[in-house]
Amino acid sequence: MSQGNKETKHLEKTAAQKVSKFGSFTAGGLAACIAVTVTNPIELVKIRMQLQGEMSALTQRIYKNPIQGMGVIFKNEGIRGLQKGLVAAYIYQIGLNGSRLGFYEPIRSTLNSFFFPDVESHKVQNVGVNVVSGAASGIIGAVIGSPLFLVKTRMQSYSDVIKIGEQTHYTGVWNGLSTIFKNEGLKGLFRGIDAAILRTGAGSSVQLPIYNTAKNFLVKNDIMKDGPALHLTASTISGLGVGVVMNPWDVILTRIYNQKGDLYKGPLDCLIKTVRIEGITALYKGFEAQLFRIAPHTIMCLTFMEQTMKLVYSVESRILGHN
Repeated sequence: MSQGNKETKHLEKTAAQKVSKFGSFTAGGLAACIAVTVTNPIELVKIRMQLQGEMSALTQRIYKNPIQGMGVIFKNEGIRGLQKGLVAAYIYQIGLNGSRLGFYEPIRSTLNSFFFPDVESHKVQNVGVNVVSGAASGIIGAVIGSPLFLVKTRMQSYSDVIKIGEQTHYTGVWNGLSTIFKNEGLKGLFRGIDAAILRTGAGSSVQLPIYNTAKNFLVKNDIMKDGPALHLTASTISGLGVGVVMNPWDVILTRIYNQKGDLYKGPLDCLIKTVRIEGITALYKGFEAQLFRIAPHTIMCLTFMEQTMKLVYSVESRILGHN
């Protein structure tokens, strides 16, 4: 195959660029739910590690690393303890990643059409546009999923054996949402939304751009061919980037969501208090668990998304009669 034919084939529209907005939302949410089933126990450990030593210069490290932490939880709370908040995580992932992965391509296409009107939108790979598209789609997801992340965080931090951080007990997702609404109103359900926007915007701004950049680089330079191995490699690179950028904002979000009262007035106040009392390294508490979670989660999410996008496109093609 000639170089020209290779480039033409590479620039053809992918399934992700052909499906409807609803199809993108569905495919993104489905891929994320598959991933979170595996990574939820690590997310639980990460949250508890981030809450250790909160507002204290002395840190009692009950959870020392992800593997040891999961062992402690399993020993004291059983297998169900490792999957606390899973239902809330499913619903949250549908809202967050369905939006983040579903709206990314439409937003990117719109921006490309605006800034590069003379080039077909799917042929443009502009880093600035990709970053803005990733951040914007992530923020949409953060707003939609914030109440579920709030409930999930409190359910995962709660333990009747080992008390880490402020403890709030909910019997389930609906009990959590209804209790918060009853006690604090609609405003309470969106407590910490500003921190959620910062955290998710930071992660989303690099996740898909790094993934797409890595994938395009590997293909264009004939290092790898399109397929599962390429998706896995690009996803791994993306997951590492997300972990580094997002962890400080993730620590702040966890603490604001988990608080009962007004220990922190907002993300900036939380940042200042955390660094002043616990040191700058506190912003990377739970970082091992973050990488241990975000890397496989991103790998599975983005890899499965390639397949779910094709599945959704196939279904839509049959229903709508697309070629």
